[in-house]
Amino acid sequence: MARKNWIKTFKKLHKWPAIIIAFIAILFAASGIVMNHRQLFSGVDVSRNLLPKNYRYKNWNLAAVRGSVQLEGANLLYGNIGVWKTDGDLQKFEDFNQGFPKGIDNRKIYSVIQFNEELFAGTHLGLYKRSKTDGFWQKLEIPVDKERIADLEIKDNTLLVLTRHYLLESTDGLNFKKIQLPEPVNYQRKTGLFNTFWELHSGELFGLAGKLFVDLLGLVTILLSVTGLLHFFFPKWIKRRKKKIGVQFGKVDHPLPSLVGKRNLKISEDETGSVEKLVRFKKLNLNWHNVVGYVFALFLLINTFSGMHLRPPLLIPIANKQVNIIPGTHLDSPNPWFDKLRRIHWDAANQRYIFSTVDGFFFADESLSDKLIPAPVQPPVSVMGCNVLESMGDNYLMVGSFSGMFVWNTKNGMIADLFTGKPYQTPQGMVRPIGANTVAGFVQSGHKSWWFDYSRGAIALNAQNEPETFVAMPDEVRKASSMSLWNVALEIHTGRIFEHLVGSFYILFVPLAGICLMLVIISGFFLWWMVFRKKKEKRKK
Repeated sequence: MARKNWIKTFKKLHKWPAIIIAFIAILFAASGIVMNHRQLFSGVDVSRNLLPKNYRYKNWNLAAVRGSVQLEGANLLYGNIGVWKTDGDLQKFEDFNQGFPKGIDNRKIYSVIQFNEELFAGTHLGLYKRSKTDGFWQKLEIPVDKERIADLEIKDNTLLVLTRHYLLESTDGLNFKKIQLPEPVNYQRKTGLFNTFWELHSGELFGLAGKLFVDLLGLVTILLSVTGLLHFFFPKWIKRRKKKIGVQFGKVDHPLPSLVGKRNLKISEDETGSVEKLVRFKKLNLNWHNVVGYVFALFLLINTFSGMHLRPPLLIPIANKQVNIIPGTHLDSPNPWFDKLRRIHWDAANQRYIFSTVDGFFFADESLSDKLIPAPVQPPVSVMGCNVLESMGDNYLMVGSFSGMFVWNTKNGMIADLFTGKPYQTPQGMVRPIGANTVAGFVQSGHKSWWFDYSRGAIALNAQNEPETFVAMPDEVRKASSMSLWNVALEIHTGRIFEHLVGSFYILFVPLAGICLMLVIISGFFLWWMVFRKKKEKRKK
């Protein structure tokens, strides 16, 4: 009796949550496959007019602008919109993206800098150079496998190019020397738990084979969702079909229905055969659903569990946790800064480097021969990384991220909130991964400056400038700045695409969907074990 009750319970737990989550699971799977192959889909864009209104640029929000470069009588604005040239008054705009490959993702710019009378742009997919005579961007060969550029900086007569893994130096802008930074003081060979979960969820933890296997899990999820829905609707279709031809089943498991009564109905062989085909296909469909679900259940559980922890609120407790590196995985690198470098600043006053990394800020001597020293007092930086690192004079840096904007005295360690002027107090316990001011960029034009909130867009940095003084986004910029398919997939995968429907509750989309998926997977496994496996064993006997 207890066994029957368990089976009944598992059927309910498997059936109704699965019907609710099936469509969402298909969205998760399809978007995950796209996200796993960013470069492959980098040339595919989606018009923002096809997306909810909150994905349309308003006041240069959504990280449209990350920074600027002041030229003689002109400015360059760069960010998710690529690079645009404007006059000193920010009134006239000119497309400055000639030479970048097709696709907005190929001109996602992290840094632009002027060196030796030439412009250099660090993008998500490589380093580009533009001379005054050429009039278009040219991709440069750099001595690294992963070409994602994190930041650019000038040190005396040397161009510094920071990737996620290495520092590159060049004196001519053509030939680059790769430098692996020394390990930090008191180095422990660990990595972030968030990073581990991220790579486990995408499969990158195990290289290309791992990514392809996770792609397979995506296809499996789609297959299970479709076959599950078909199994739910098949009985209704069969019943409707039988009713149409005036036939009833004598036995549930009999492939051929028997006639009830002595009605003299003329049923064509095609009509009867269609019912038989539906019955056979229903059994085949269920068999595939059971076998595939059983084989991949454990892998689906692991993938779902890791994905749930990549979004708040489950992200909060793991955001700053460090764990041992799993041997033999993608993260198992001899480079202590593997995938950890984010921003670089050359501190000329003190003849030292300042690096922003996923492990915090570090100081390095000019020769880069000694171990890197962690800053005694760390400015707050969101887990999403440092977006603004600007000099405010000797020993002062402006540090901006989704945690806010702060002024950091690198000499005495004093940190103050740029907007309130109040000293920064290190919070105790778990904290939200983002603050009230989500700083995405900073622009300076002459004596005027603006910071860019991810949601609100351009905001004047001081009281002398009114927010509306920053020019409205021109139509030509808006029309040329679609959304990459990869970013659309990311918005779907994180649930943000539903924010316009449920408001701030979208933040619970991933954890709740994850719990629902795990419930469906676990109940489905036990159903197979307790019911269908037993039936299979009986048939063998």
